[in-house]
Amino acid sequence: MPQTMTEKILARVAGLPAVKAGDEILARPDFVIAYDFPGYTDVFFKEAREEFGVEKVTSPERFVLFIDHMVPAAAPKEEELHRVTRAWGAEQGVPVHEREGIGHQVSAELGYATPGAFAVHFDGHVSQLGAFGTLAFGARKSVLETFVSEKMALTVPATVKVELTGTLQPGVMARDVFHHMVRVMGPSSCRFKVVELSGPVIDAMSIEGRQTICGQAMFLGATTMLIAPDAKTLAYTRERAKIALDPVYPDADAVYERVVQIDVSALEPIVVAPPSPANTRDLADYAGLEVHTGYLGSCASGRLEDLRAAADVLRGKRIKPGFQLHVVPTSQAIMSQAAREGLIATLVDAGAFISSSSCDYCYGRIATMADGQRAVSTGTLNTPGRMGSSDTEIFLCNAAVVAASALEGRIADPRPYLAAAAAEGSAA
Repeated sequence: MPQTMTEKILARVAGLPAVKAGDEILARPDFVIAYDFPGYTDVFFKEAREEFGVEKVTSPERFVLFIDHMVPAAAPKEEELHRVTRAWGAEQGVPVHEREGIGHQVSAELGYATPGAFAVHFDGHVSQLGAFGTLAFGARKSVLETFVSEKMALTVPATVKVELTGTLQPGVMARDVFHHMVRVMGPSSCRFKVVELSGPVIDAMSIEGRQTICGQAMFLGATTMLIAPDAKTLAYTRERAKIALDPVYPDADAVYERVVQIDVSALEPIVVAPPSPANTRDLADYAGLEVHTGYLGSCASGRLEDLRAAADVLRGKRIKPGFQLHVVPTSQAIMSQAAREGLIATLVDAGAFISSSSCDYCYGRIATMADGQRAVSTGTLNTPGRMGSSDTEIFLCNAAVVAASALEGRIADPRPYLAAAAAEGSAA
């Protein structure tokens, strides 16, 4: 029976020869990933023991925990949560990674992004592991099931195939591509489905760009997103993979719910205007609008190619007085490499404030905005109150747009700056 990538992976973890969309199965995740957060992991620990009588998780090598929120702790109750997480990990023999960066990124660096693997989390942005051919999705509270049993019940989702064609223009980045997909297909177009992404644009795209797209699958309504492994993927995962699995590829005659083709050749930089992540607009529609702060980071952006793009815009310049530019690399490994490349010095010299990797800027715990302020952001959401006061506006955009806007104090097109940087590089 011809199968999609999702069907092949779920058939393996369910111990079945084949499955199809709509089948009810019991699947054993290869990896259970979580970060400590009030109401989630602390509740899982407590309920597993008190309500289900489970003192020890089965196969603790499948589990991994990250401390990447409330870092550093700003109140005793936050540090107490971290202490509980550390203690549970030590007791269970489960690794706890702390202050290494945003867990969705660090899990890839550590090898949990294994082609052909099945991973679950309560946070849907784990879908970015799909860039490596890993079936990874957020299951919210049902992740508790994996703490008390080896298997979890789920319905095999249907798959939508999206083929991205054309060639990206200078100044257009992966997150522009994703938000354009939302604009073309609709924010609920893939509800409870998996998106299988392919095409020449994906083939040419970096792994980092693929992570950016896959990590935002939820904004298409999708359960997750997958990209078939290629040479880039296998080169990255070969020495990292936690378990030995054969990469999974869709059958040539796999049955998809539908196939969508999107040509991005004419795509220009975009912004996603408040108050919804579905409100994709051309950057030109808002060019010149005054903005007061910028955030470059999150699990969606903040990787090396984002930092490089921002540095190309900002090199030798200073941000507008009074503008606050916060740069938060997605992991400590990325920050270290950015420092070796001189990117951190370039950003600091331009007036950016650099912070160690955490999720705290993205959800407004740090650098909160006051009434009436506007931000340009590479964060994940632009809903009211996401970065502080509910009387603020957040415009989502790519890293180069954030940098150009920081220079001008208004939403700005980065392409003239990038062209000038490219010309200087050619002349050097």
